[in-house]
Amino acid sequence: MKLAYLTSAYPAISHTFILREVEALRRRGLDITTFSIRRAPAEQILSEADRAAAATTVAILPPRWGPLLTTHLRLLLRAPGAYFATLRAALALAPPGLRGRLWQLFYFIEAVVLWRECERREIRHVHVHLANAAADLALIAARLGSALAPDRPWSWSFTMHGPTEFYDLRHFRLPEKARDAAFVVCISDFARSQLMGLSDPETWDRLHVVHVGIPVEQFTPSRNGNGNVDSSAIPTILYIGRLVPEKGQAVLLEAAARLREEGRELQVKLAGEGELRPHLEGLCGELGIEDRVTFLGAVSQERIRDLYAEAAIFCLPSFAEGVPVVLMEAMAMELPVVTTRIAGIPELVEDGAGGVVVAPGRADELARRIAALLDDPGKRAELGAAGRRKVLAEFDAEASAAQLHDLFTRLCPGP
Repeated sequence: MKLAYLTSAYPAISHTFILREVEALRRRGLDITTFSIRRAPAEQILSEADRAAAATTVAILPPRWGPLLTTHLRLLLRAPGAYFATLRAALALAPPGLRGRLWQLFYFIEAVVLWRECERREIRHVHVHLANAAADLALIAARLGSALAPDRPWSWSFTMHGPTEFYDLRHFRLPEKARDAAFVVCISDFARSQLMGLSDPETWDRLHVVHVGIPVEQFTPSRNGNGNVDSSAIPTILYIGRLVPEKGQAVLLEAAARLREEGRELQVKLAGEGELRPHLEGLCGELGIEDRVTFLGAVSQERIRDLYAEAAIFCLPSFAEGVPVVLMEAMAMELPVVTTRIAGIPELVEDGAGGVVVAPGRADELARRIAALLDDPGKRAELGAAGRRKVLAEFDAEASAAQLHDLFTRLCPGP
């Protein structure tokens, strides 16, 4: 079976889970061509797997103007009715205002390129992650393909992560997209419930919960585990992710400052890049902890595993999330996690069993719970073991791929 996977930028360092998903589905026999609206920046290509994926991915932009204009002209002459009907449908999805309609026109232009590339490869189903611009292109391309060949209809689907798409319904048009898609993959019951609240009840049976998974075998701890980190070393609190406001790194830094005021020695490592880095570096100076915080920048998947193995605690103090893959990886490594009670996180981390869950934005509570774990190596080992069991049972990439394979083969057009 042939499928297209489309994302805004592929491969991307923050979306390694998509690359893993594609590889797992290919192992199950699906013929997947990856498409990217724009090529991923060179600084995002950090591993051999990234380089291989980038080399075989079809980029829509930047356009090759000659072929682009030729494709549109030929399509217009071949089927003007389908061309203009699809253009009207695309503009109907535009956010309010002239700018929204202009961007939707761009999406139509790009979607025609996507349609042509899929038609050449005999692909009639497009799947996207995140209900953003890639979802608009997939919807428009599927509408066009079906209009041109009603006896061989096209379809599309998307994976609903959240929370960004839930913030601006007028922009992302989630109800319309859920109604138009053949099916929607929701990464958590929380994501599904939010989409149910926005959608017509007759579409609810199209919303399927399939957890994003990780290749657990790649995140197997050493025999000593993480609960037995050398007691003579300064313990490390690890964060991995984008440096953006919604991730709450400032709360972790404030908690670290509180712990230092209590006389505790610790090291905080932040792996990742983002717009907030200059502010966070300045905050470290204001809090007097610049000598205890290390900014590692973007790191490869190979390096990430070592960081988990070297840490005493993994902390993700986010204000907004889906179900974070980094938590799954840390838990699979038997690294105790401290995170926030938001969105889909409680479906992965149970307070006191698979990790520690605190109220978002509470540096005092975060500091208190981290201190309790630092004082109790046995508890860290207990939480680490429970966390790995949870990931093995519910967040394994191969099990998730089996569920997705079933959806694709049952609900997508045949060859």
